[in-house]
Amino acid sequence: MLPRESYLAEKHLEKTDPIDANIIRQFGENIEVHLAKPLTEREKQFRAISRRRVQVITMINQEENRKILCRDKASGEFIDESIKMLKKQLKSLDALLKKYIAELSKDNPSVQIIASVPGVGPVTTATLCTELPELGKTARGKIAKLVGVAPLAKQSGETDGKRRTRGGRVVVRRALYMAALVATKRNPVIAKFYQRLLQRGKPKKLALIACMRKLLLILHDMVRNGQMWDPENRKARGQAVASLATGTTCSMGH
Repeated sequence: MLPRESYLAEKHLEKTDPIDANIIRQFGENIEVHLAKPLTEREKQFRAISRRRVQVITMINQEENRKILCRDKASGEFIDESIKMLKKQLKSLDALLKKYIAELSKDNPSVQIIASVPGVGPVTTATLCTELPELGKTARGKIAKLVGVAPLAKQSGETDGKRRTRGGRVVVRRALYMAALVATKRNPVIAKFYQRLLQRGKPKKLALIACMRKLLLILHDMVRNGQMWDPENRKARGQAVASLATGTTCSMGH
């Protein structure tokens, strides 16, 4: 439904089907729409399995929380059975994800490129391939906004509010968070960047968000250029660091 302001701007006080059609027509004429490339059947299956994995993990966490609060022995046993079943399903989903990654990599070179980065495992690879088709195909600043790890301006007149990250694709951001967390210990580039931020007095949460954005931009450039992970590629690293110059003073929004 179009906002009321759209009707007022066109000097319409009433709302009818012909007026609606005219407003929508003008919107279509003035707004440039970029259609996403349709997913193949294999990619749709890949995405479905990836999303099911997130659901199973959520249910495991819920059941474990119920077990903590449970005081009835019989109910607790049922919860244990449920957790056991869900963990078994999670194990099967992980195996299936690895199989799909191997199959998809035959047709999509981006899969191997993404998976070559230390800290990026099968789950993050699956999420980026299926939930972020714009990776490597759009502007660097735009990809960060799509995921929700770019500091957004909040300025009006002389007031310049604190920039915060907000919005974006939650599923992608969650996967990227875990990947960045692992990368701060296993990826030499991200680990060095993370420690440098902490030494400058940045809070751990803020530093981790900056690492998420850095990791995303590195992956974006790698996919765009068709390059596998190369920690010695100083030019690519320098570009990623430069783009983060204004991104280390933001905080996580909701």
